[in-house]
Amino acid sequence: MTRTWLITGVSSGFGYEMAKQLLASGNKVIGTVRDLNKVDDLISKYPDEFDARILDVRDVSAIKSLVKQYNHIDVLVNNAGYGLFGAAEELSTQEVNDIIATNLTGSIEMTRAVLPIMRNQGSGRIIQISSYGGQVAFPGNSLYHATKWGIEGFTESLAKEVSSFNIDVTIVEPGGARTEFRYGSAHVANLMPEYDDSDTHAFLKMLNPDNGLAIGDPIKMVTRIIESVEVTPAPLRLVLGSQALENTILTLEERIADFKMQTQVAKSTDFPEGE
Repeated sequence: MTRTWLITGVSSGFGYEMAKQLLASGNKVIGTVRDLNKVDDLISKYPDEFDARILDVRDVSAIKSLVKQYNHIDVLVNNAGYGLFGAAEELSTQEVNDIIATNLTGSIEMTRAVLPIMRNQGSGRIIQISSYGGQVAFPGNSLYHATKWGIEGFTESLAKEVSSFNIDVTIVEPGGARTEFRYGSAHVANLMPEYDDSDTHAFLKMLNPDNGLAIGDPIKMVTRIIESVEVTPAPLRLVLGSQALENTILTLEERIADFKMQTQVAKSTDFPEGE
């Protein structure tokens, strides 16, 4: 089945690969970028199927202006985002504000703008690109995790809000992949020497491809995301990558064990039964 997809951030990484696969299979793609030159090849090859638009997802008025130009969108993919590495106190206020506006608020506002279209047409699928970093936290990634944990809470609640309108929602949690996210577009704070001897700066090794490449194949990951749209009911979460799944399960098991140890403390704060 061919569909109309609105995908944010198609200039590289998952967004570009998704647009490429979808266009090759006959779908229509509305793809947002901040530089049209990054998608010249797709514009030339698919002049009728590919609608490339300039958009900075931090600009809420621009999001609303873009979306109101369309009356039918089958799938929204909130993909625009980036990684920010550094301890909490190493980050500038501008860096904090920018990543929240891009990774968190941008996705929220794009979703809010598209929902009336999907509700009126009586169907739709929303795919929120998160990360297994939306479940697992590492030092040196505090603000990135803040955006991903935040967008997962928003999206999980959203799924319950819109299910009666035949709108399905999936949170995608990829592990490390060989994309520009890790090896080109990652933002690094102005690092402080006080953290050099701790695990906080361990990410520097990960960002250097000379230390080994990520295990995740972005082409295969994107294929699995596209395939998920055919699954009904939609999976609430889609974890991609064996390491991501292993680490997520381990983290959740440890969290559950910790919660269970608090049973008596939690109960001690209740009114006595019957009062």
